[in-house]
Amino acid sequence: MEYRTLGRSDLRVSAVCLGTMTFGQQNTREEAHAQLDCALAQGVNFIDAAEMYPVPARAETCGATETIVGEWLVRQPRDRVVLATKVAGPSRGLEWIRGGPRLDRANIRAAVEGSLGRLRTDYIDLYQLHWPERNQPMFGEWRYDPSKERDATPIREQLETLAELVREGKIRYVGLSNEHPWGVMQFLRLAEEQGLPRVVSIQNAYSLVNRVFEYGLAELCHREEVGLLAYSPLAFGHLTGKYLGGSAPPGRLTLFENFGVRYTKPNLLPAVAAYAEIANRHGLAPTALALAFAYRRWFAASTIIGATTLAQLEENLAAWHVTLSPEVLEEIDAVHLRYTNPAP
Repeated sequence: MEYRTLGRSDLRVSAVCLGTMTFGQQNTREEAHAQLDCALAQGVNFIDAAEMYPVPARAETCGATETIVGEWLVRQPRDRVVLATKVAGPSRGLEWIRGGPRLDRANIRAAVEGSLGRLRTDYIDLYQLHWPERNQPMFGEWRYDPSKERDATPIREQLETLAELVREGKIRYVGLSNEHPWGVMQFLRLAEEQGLPRVVSIQNAYSLVNRVFEYGLAELCHREEVGLLAYSPLAFGHLTGKYLGGSAPPGRLTLFENFGVRYTKPNLLPAVAAYAEIANRHGLAPTALALAFAYRRWFAASTIIGATTLAQLEENLAAWHVTLSPEVLEEIDAVHLRYTNPAP
């Protein structure tokens, strides 16, 4: 396993991060702990969670993921694990979280205290804002609409609250998630001007069928030393090829109605089929092609993988050892130009 420095922090994170959004919904406590043990044994030191997990989010299960991770974490040397979690923002229908979460001081502080308790730890290594409070396109929306403007907690207030938590030792570093270039630059500008915590990472979707990060954020994050934590590298299972040919095997997209809207766009299945054809022609599993591509992108600090079985997790980890040839990468780019970002 390779380890990379996250932004301008002193966090050294594994190039592969274990995502936990299935823990407590599709995975039992015992299955989750087996996954955590397996990942740690193979060099993964980076674990990502969120206060709202598991997903799909429900009042009955909210917080279960952090609780399961905390029950495992308390048995590990704490300094061996880089632990990340997230505070939920508004506008996702999560009224059971503090009556409808915001990113104001009261909500962020309450969220941190709740996560610390469930995770059974004194500090969180990387604390992320799960999505912006302001109006911006998210989760399958593909254009900005100014008519949807709404009141939002000022970014400066968000950073000032996070600064308090850093000073108190409850969080070490700050990250963003599902952000756009304007938001990242505002966080960076205010941190520099006001002496507030500088974001070290951005957790955004990135895969063969969603390379939007490469347009503006790749340059921004490179110049400003903000590491990408790429999530959904298998596009909710699509890039394994299991949904091709009209099949509907068990998975998040078939188990949960109206889930994964970004994967319902017209060119998705043709693109997936084209990538699967490249994989098959070069003697690779589609899963290995998709993950090997994401793992080795020059701008990726770490790639977040998730699984519902140990076999899936082991296949995902094995893809770390796959190197794609220049020929394969050229073929991937040719498909990308034909079916550009069908799942933004």
